[in-house]
Amino acid sequence: QVHLVESGGGLVQAGDSLRLSCAASGSSISSNTMGWFRQAPGNAREFVAGISRSGVYTNYADPVKGRFTISRDNAENTVYLQMNNLKPEDTAVYYCAVFLRGMATMAGSYDYWGQGTQVTVSS
Repeated sequence: QVHLVESGGGLVQAGDSLRLSCAASGSSISSNTMGWFRQAPGNAREFVAGISRSGVYTNYADPVKGRFTISRDNAENTVYLQMNNLKPEDTAVYYCAVFLRGMATMAGSYDYWGQGTQVTVSS
């Protein structure tokens, strides 16, 4: 059973950058599509980015396209999210998860969620 741990969040100013990591243990994730989601207080958990097994194919939500980059290192069993030009509206808890089945932009299609890492962007 795979266990995911997110890290790399913090408090930054608008325009700054952060790199989040999602470290997997217990099982290899090399055969799995992976995703990043985020959730702000009072909001639904929303899709941020997804990446295929090989890392060749990626998908981004419109608000982050051009600013965020998802990547993976299967040898390290880790997925990353590079976040550039951060905006206050990016403030949320960021989660990674394993895609199982269904629509890849829906949170219900994923399982094995990590504990999340807080990203706070000041104005």
